[in-house]
Amino acid sequence: MNEDLASDLRAETEKWLVRADERLSGCRGDESFLSNIKAYISDSRYFLEKGDLIRAFEAVIWAWAWLEIGEELGRIESGSAPRHLNADLKRSRHADSYDMSATDS
Repeated sequence: MNEDLASDLRAETEKWLVRADERLSGCRGDESFLSNIKAYISDSRYFLEKGDLIRAFEAVIWAWAWLEIGEELGRIESGSAPRHLNADLKRSRHADSYDMSATDS
């Protein structure tokens, strides 16, 4: 792996680890979800320390996926924003694909 790519991958992994830690710190709910998220974060740090950047990035993305899925299913709640704000943000992401003409009648 070339040095620029390795540096970028390390930076992205570290960025997402910080974000996952911040989001997880306010989470409550299903302990199995929270346990899996913590395990993936721990794995990511382990791989990062060993220089296995691909596995480190992969693990932090899995942690983030578990966070998103847990919130989406209502199994966990994040303290980062009230649940209705998270839902509003998700809806706004898909606003481009929403057919406004269907509600104009």
